[in-house]
Amino acid sequence: MERSIENIWKEGFLKSDALIAPKINNLYSQKSIHIIDKFKRMFKINLIAIVAFSFAFLIVSFIVGIPITGIIFFVTLSVLVIINKKLLNDLNKIDLGVSSSQYLKTFNQWIQKQIAINKKISKFLYPIIFISMVLGFWFKDAEGMPLGERLVGEILVGFPDTYLIFGVPVIGIVIALAIIGLLVLFGGRIYKWDLNIVYGRVFKKLEELMTDIESLRS
Repeated sequence: MERSIENIWKEGFLKSDALIAPKINNLYSQKSIHIIDKFKRMFKINLIAIVAFSFAFLIVSFIVGIPITGIIFFVTLSVLVIINKKLLNDLNKIDLGVSSSQYLKTFNQWIQKQIAINKKISKFLYPIIFISMVLGFWFKDAEGMPLGERLVGEILVGFPDTYLIFGVPVIGIVIALAIIGLLVLFGGRIYKWDLNIVYGRVFKKLEELMTDIESLRS
């Protein structure tokens, strides 16, 4: 039985779940490598920027008198960078010799893993940053005494019946806990929003390329 033109055409492009027509295969391989290489460069630059910013902020925090904020900020971002550096090392282990389809699938799996881990981290990252800011300004020197104590003293002058817990107005504790709760709740969403701003175009190109390859395989 004669084979249809459609079957012959498909066999010319597909074999063992991979594109093998030399020119088409090379085209998609180059596109795949280009997208992933671009992401790697952006990812590395982003990590370097975080390290540089954390160092700069640490120095500035001592200058402006909020060292607690700078130290907590620096340690937190350092942990974030270390975790993502390990994830980047896993990305570098992807085999470049596999088919374009498998190459992109492996990369996509890595992306999903990276996003899942950082979403969990973000639920702690943003609250910690907020707490570090509060502590930094609370203990900031204000004419010989912590700024927080000075503010509480002024509040008590106007509202002497204000109830305090460990020297902090209850209303202030409630507001702080509410903000922390919101940051925990929406930390993952804030991270995804930030992620799309930085890597949105790369993810879109990746999705389009995977769709093109899947359409040729079907």
